[in-house]
Amino acid sequence: MERIKRHVKIDWLGSILLTSGVSLLLIGVSFAGNPAYYDWVSWQSAAMVGGGVVLLALLVLVESKVEQPIIPLKIISERTTALAIIASVAVGIAMFGSTTFLGQYFQVARGATPTEAGLLTLPMIAGNLTGSVVSGLLISRTGKWKGYLIGGSTLLIGGLGLAGTMDPTTELWQAGIFTAILGVGLGMLMQNLVLAVQNTVRASDIGSASASVAFFRSVGGAIGVSVLGAVLSSRVSELATQGLAAAGIPVAGGSAGASMDLVDMPAPVREIMRAAYGDATAEAFLISAGVAVVALISVLFIKERPLRRTVDIQPEAQSGAGTGVGADAGADAESTTPELASANR
Repeated sequence: MERIKRHVKIDWLGSILLTSGVSLLLIGVSFAGNPAYYDWVSWQSAAMVGGGVVLLALLVLVESKVEQPIIPLKIISERTTALAIIASVAVGIAMFGSTTFLGQYFQVARGATPTEAGLLTLPMIAGNLTGSVVSGLLISRTGKWKGYLIGGSTLLIGGLGLAGTMDPTTELWQAGIFTAILGVGLGMLMQNLVLAVQNTVRASDIGSASASVAFFRSVGGAIGVSVLGAVLSSRVSELATQGLAAAGIPVAGGSAGASMDLVDMPAPVREIMRAAYGDATAEAFLISAGVAVVALISVLFIKERPLRRTVDIQPEAQSGAGTGVGADAGADAESTTPELASANR
């Protein structure tokens, strides 16, 4: 096989700006709202977020100038990729938030052990697996994928909304159904958003486009967990203080939600804390459901293209005269099922 060498130039400046900008934003939202650091509305928060935005703006400028950018702007500016990235950020918030707060809900609000909490999340995992596999098989047979994105977004919103109704007295079988619906929605969305992008961009850009979607999904999840965690902590403290005051139990200011170690607490206090944590977790799920609406709106505007069964890449060493029948045969040789084509790309 002939080996073709290409000139490769690493985009060091773009990598530094991307890492610095995203890290500054993550640090900012992680510390904001924490009494030990600073409030959401403060000069520190403005400096962190503003600095991150400035660095990311410089990243866009650099990426438009360098020869081989780490994030090609021509990919991000493409309609399907841009909308898929927006939807992936919302999906990341739902995915990371659900896995983080659901386990804590079972442990704190329901008194489950870590092992039991892990087992109680199995309906969501099974739903995720089912949604991913079934939708993938159906897309392979029909070549249509947008309907599954819309369906997945709808189920995601519904699952998060139902999870937002849970409290410490919700039956476990009901919680299992709610989280299973959430899992099916995640399964239908996560990989199919990547598939939509891979089906749109050129074969030579598939790696960059796929990595961009996954990257922004992870960033969205990290930011979402930080923000939702701050909201959750604040609501637990507020609800616990109200519950303790209603029960006539004196509380030192700001200490109601300081500890989640409920084992050694008196029974009345323990029940109040569990109720506060359960209700606060439900509110976090409702906020996530609102964010998931963004994913639904984004996928509605994605233009569906038939699932391609060939790749558009051609050997670079091939001369222009060889782009006729031989080139078509080379493309046909790459024809395969969509799953394998995606894997090969």
